[in-house]
Amino acid sequence: MSGMEHQEVDLDRPQNQDLIWDLDSMARRELAESFIKLFENRLCVYSESVRQLYTNYNLHFPHDQGRKMVVLPNPYAFHDTLHGIEAHAVRKTGLCVLPGVVLGKPGLLLSTQITDGGSAPKTMPFKRALAQIISNQKKSGDVFLPIMMKGDLREFDQQMPYIHLHRLQISHLSRLSTFERDDIQQTITRKLLMLYRQADSLAC
Repeated sequence: MSGMEHQEVDLDRPQNQDLIWDLDSMARRELAESFIKLFENRLCVYSESVRQLYTNYNLHFPHDQGRKMVVLPNPYAFHDTLHGIEAHAVRKTGLCVLPGVVLGKPGLLLSTQITDGGSAPKTMPFKRALAQIISNQKKSGDVFLPIMMKGDLREFDQQMPYIHLHRLQISHLSRLSTFERDDIQQTITRKLLMLYRQADSLAC
């Protein structure tokens, strides 16, 4: 008989605050919730405070916690939590993913930096834009490994949720072995390919 017992999540106990996202500023919270759910386990979530990258998790919206979202890593998949991810290897990209439905378009869209109160963002279909970015990175000898972290779920003019993408620069993880870096790259790339294939059909 296994000694492992099911553990209830007690949100009253101290939690990793990087995994508790505040949705207070979201005017269209339900739309924001359904949008971020599209990326559940399709984009890895980074926690700077513990230097971990979560590849297998669930997104929860507990009613008793008010306007919050909690990222819950799968407690039974320890190998899906990647350790030793230093903050200096994580960079902002200035790229944002938007739901096409808000603009009357199918699937996901990609845009450059969005400024609240500014003009409507110029967008491209996600798949076409991503293919171009990956190609450009490959030419320069780099890889594009997008991830998200607390603060990346935002809202444009209180109307449209979007995700700002961070990226992991694998070459900056100098403390990890080549094998570990390759494993991290393959894990994120595998999820990115899944997101790429499904991008035209994902809608909130």
